[in-house]
Amino acid sequence: MEEKKTDRRTLKTRKAICDALMGFLTEKELNKVTVQEISDKADINRATFYKHYLDVYDLYDKLEQDILIEWGMLVLKLQELRTEDFFKKLVDYVDKNRLMFKMVFSEKAPGELRVKFEKILEGLLQKIESEKIGTTIKDIKLSYQTSYRAQGCIAVLSRWIFEGGDQSKDFIIKVLSELDANTEKVMKH
Repeated sequence: MEEKKTDRRTLKTRKAICDALMGFLTEKELNKVTVQEISDKADINRATFYKHYLDVYDLYDKLEQDILIEWGMLVLKLQELRTEDFFKKLVDYVDKNRLMFKMVFSEKAPGELRVKFEKILEGLLQKIESEKIGTTIKDIKLSYQTSYRAQGCIAVLSRWIFEGGDQSKDFIIKVLSELDANTEKVMKH
């Protein structure tokens, strides 16, 4: 029983550290964030930070890896859903992980993460569409079209996050579904 408490406490500490870093990356660049700042914001001491991570860059690398794995798993789960259900689940996920997405979409965070997010979504859309229309996944026209769809989706989600979620989830789902439906019509011609 003691082991579970330790595990839960460790997870809680790591979450606090990651949340602290994500918060800072919405305000400033990675190379300007210090271990002391993260420790203070996470309400831990520096020794506790170093017990889990080598430095800020190690923390960021592990955070990015975890985020991309989780995002990839979500996108794979969503591939079987109808368009509106797809966007509902996607918007719910983004809403539950606002801090993470604010960091991902921030101009201060390393840009590769946003690009990787887009590529994962683009890859899924390309796979789905190639299966629907019976073409190869390497079809150049399809590649451009799915790039447009993925980046459009990311742009809407990014704007929603940075506007503080002023619009309801239902509104964002409707906007994404309608835009995507119109794009899909164009793709069929």
